[in-house]
Amino acid sequence: MFGKPRQLETEAELYDVAVRALMRRAHSVQEMKRKLERRSENKLLVQLVMARLKESGLIDDARYAKQFARQRTESRKQGKFRVARDLRARGIPDRQIAEALEETAKTTDEGTMVRQRIERKLRSYRGEIDEKKMASIYGSLLRAGFSADVVRRELKAIVKEEVPEVEPE
Repeated sequence: MFGKPRQLETEAELYDVAVRALMRRAHSVQEMKRKLERRSENKLLVQLVMARLKESGLIDDARYAKQFARQRTESRKQGKFRVARDLRARGIPDRQIAEALEETAKTTDEGTMVRQRIERKLRSYRGEIDEKKMASIYGSLLRAGFSADVVRRELKAIVKEEVPEVEPE
């Protein structure tokens, strides 16, 4: 897609690239290391810059994981399984992922988030809610990272409430 970025020779240049990247968005340690390794062949230089970033507190996996988990659950309404998978892909250790998910679980209710997503989906559907549409909602909620038990429980509750029996005239 893109060519190889211009190779940098000095620690100052590499540090500047790292700080500019961090100003755009937070990065995990592994993401930043990959980014810097693309910009310099010198592994020692990359290690020096990474140590400097960690020392100055600009990069911290535990803080990143907590911020990422909070943002994904609150604004994107994603479940814990999806958040954990995305954090693992960013190179965050499982111990820090567990701590971040535990902390966000204290402030969010998975059942409420599932209910909100179901209601939003149901508003977008026209016509009768059949098995196929229910399976589609179920699949989308599983992909969003919610546990199957919670999804099934909330779907059953919503279906019993939302679809009243119509008496023939």
